Amino acid sequence: MSTHRHFTPDEANAALAEVRPLAERMVERYRELEECQERRDALRRQVGGNGGGLDRRELATAEDAVHTRAAELAAAISEIQELGVLVKDPATGLVDFPARAAGEEVLLCWQLGEDAVEFWHSLEGGFAGRRPLPLEEGD
Repeated sequence: MSTHRHFTPDEANAALAEVRPLAERMVERYRELEECQERRDALRRQVGGNGGGLDRRELATAEDAVHTRAAELAAAISEIQELGVLVKDPATGLVDFPARAAGEEVLLCWQLGEDAVEFWHSLEGGFAGRRPLPLEEGD
């Protein structure tokens, strides 16, 4: 994590105007991808059985849908990362904003559904180690 942007809490909150809609799109594409994968897998099981009268074009269409949704998800993640924000969980919209506190690297933590960036954690702490802002003294 050496050559990236560092955010202050105010900068992270200002960035939410751009990050929030991208995170919403990311979560939606993740959900759609899961649905497409489930549909494809069900068709594969049917084909594996005996085909059950399945038109193989239906399986090809399902495969195409999986590839399309995966590409759309990757694009949404990439757009968030281009802003200097780290995607931690595309299923829930969990992202981290790199920051500094007391001379150390930390992460400002935000998840889709939260009104503002109000938590931070150490690099090792993860979501379970979230602490409320403000950052520790000496930041």
